[in-house]
Amino acid sequence: MGTVTLGVSIAVPEPYGSLLQERRASFGDPAAYGIPTHVTLLPPTEAEAACLPAIEAHLAQVATGGHSFPMRLSGTGTFRPLSPVVFVQVVEGASACSWLQKRIRDASGPLVRELQFPYHPHVTVAHAIAESAMDRAYEELGDYEAAWTCDSFALYEQGQDSVWRKINEFPFGAGGGAPAVPAQGGSSVDEPSLHP
Repeated sequence: MGTVTLGVSIAVPEPYGSLLQERRASFGDPAAYGIPTHVTLLPPTEAEAACLPAIEAHLAQVATGGHSFPMRLSGTGTFRPLSPVVFVQVVEGASACSWLQKRIRDASGPLVRELQFPYHPHVTVAHAIAESAMDRAYEELGDYEAAWTCDSFALYEQGQDSVWRKINEFPFGAGGGAPAVPAQGGSSVDEPSLHP
């Protein structure tokens, strides 16, 4: 069956996803239309195609242990000069993303891997393009804001055409019915919490 290139991410929902994808394209990033707008939980990872059922079972188990949480994007940041990336910042939901990515890459599961850089949730809006275009992305999206309730994450496969396509989505909570509204007093209704 061979190997496949997989990624796990939280999709940025509409209308935000399309808007940021259009903006990424407008900065001259050739990858814009091949990559759905997202927050990465597992970067591109090669796996044996035969392992897909085990991978999906693992991701379903991770999702069942979590619950919906608020996500908020605000302003821009960059990994330059270390890495040629400009991104929109995740200012709420980052600790939940960190919790998820650790469990997805857990040593007991089929997606064990070391990261090249420390995990930092973000939404890429420019990657490896001209410095002037990177500067423009950083400046023009500097006051960007978006917020939504995250209630799932998804598994994607990169095709031979370099386009990422969703294979499966994994809703949080047993049966996907976890409430998104926190209990009074700020504590969460569902346990375990997504916060470490």
